[in-house]
Amino acid sequence: MLEKIIKAYDIRGLVKDEVTPDFSFSLGVAFAKFLEIEREPATIVVGEDMRPSSTPLADAFSDGATSQGMDVIRIGLASTDMLYFASGKLNLPGVMFTASHNPAKYNGMKLCKSGARPIGQESGLVKIRQLIEEGVPMSNRPVGNVRKQELLNEYVDYLLARFPKNTFKKRKLKVVIDAGNGMAGFTAPAVMERLNVELIPMYFELDGNFPNHEANPIEPENLKALQKKVKKEKADIGLAFDGDADRCFLIDENGDLVNPSALTGLIAVRELKANPGATIIYNLISSRAVAEVISENGGIALRSRVGHSYIKTLMAESGAVFGGEHSGHFYFGDFWRADSGMLAALYALAELMATSKSLSNLLEPYNRYFSSGEINSKVKDASKSIKLVKDKYQNKYQVDELDGLTVTAENWWFNLRPSNTEPLLRLNVEADTQKQMAEIRDTVLNLI
Repeated sequence: MLEKIIKAYDIRGLVKDEVTPDFSFSLGVAFAKFLEIEREPATIVVGEDMRPSSTPLADAFSDGATSQGMDVIRIGLASTDMLYFASGKLNLPGVMFTASHNPAKYNGMKLCKSGARPIGQESGLVKIRQLIEEGVPMSNRPVGNVRKQELLNEYVDYLLARFPKNTFKKRKLKVVIDAGNGMAGFTAPAVMERLNVELIPMYFELDGNFPNHEANPIEPENLKALQKKVKKEKADIGLAFDGDADRCFLIDENGDLVNPSALTGLIAVRELKANPGATIIYNLISSRAVAEVISENGGIALRSRVGHSYIKTLMAESGAVFGGEHSGHFYFGDFWRADSGMLAALYALAELMATSKSLSNLLEPYNRYFSSGEINSKVKDASKSIKLVKDKYQNKYQVDELDGLTVTAENWWFNLRPSNTEPLLRLNVEADTQKQMAEIRDTVLNLI
């Protein structure tokens, strides 16, 4: 079972059968032992989202960790980037109880070392799983202490301090935010009240049963209400967050979804103005435009596989100031290389406030190609399906397997990879023309 729920870079599973309080207690024990082996600080920061199961799971984890002599700081309700802030600011390891965008029946944990350093399969999850399987002897140390600490205001202060004074006092914007009944309903009001914006909230009520729509903005169906609201209110911008608010998607003034790669390009340009010649990371399903924009603005573009632990590790190794993922994750060097949906949103608002342009006009230079968006397919055998596609293309075009299968031609490319979090194959296609993109998309889908 552990192999099923301990994923490439986090833990996720069904609440009733897989991610239970007993498992959470065992994880607390194992994580405490892992931190001892790693010579990490003997205090763990614990945050939780609004799912009904999150508090009981966090309680059980805390009991497990303190039984090994670890102290625990409970920061209560938090977005995942707020947990990373706590880990970075306090320089302590942390765990966030969330299943992110997964439906209500799921929950999970995202773990990090002190300074918000990621823990994935290669950086600790395999060892932690081993410790759970083998069991950890009870510690002879006194039971650790648990205390509470409020960090919301400090989190907001830190985000806003990333920008020059008066950045958000310029042009007044009408902003619609769809929190999806997730953690942005907790953090967004605290941030937006400090900006020159008219806020129109949607689904800010914290509800882990997601009564309005799933908190997964990568699915077009979940954006429809926001798109309609933006047009109705004649808003300047719409923001959609996922369940734990570490991802943000933008809707422009026309109600159209902003390509996340365009936002990556926009932020990259701003970062390169502040840090000339800097390294910026993009993941391999990002638009070709991202690498082009980085090079055009004097930066060094580094390609990464998909997933936060991989991006963060590469940022640390390369000294990159920023990293963008096409899935709506954005990582900032001055935010302990962690991802923050809210910080990405603030970058977009800052750029929009600094101009009289609409959002669609502002982003026009970054939209150069035609993309399929991410298409998910359920298949019986992912590796077999990928091999069929590889066999068709490998002798004619450039092929690499950094993450799944990427095939690159002069005027198009596609990536086909298994999901790290769900039993799916994910396809992304981009081409110079809409017709070309559709042809490649349909050919690959027919093969799998």
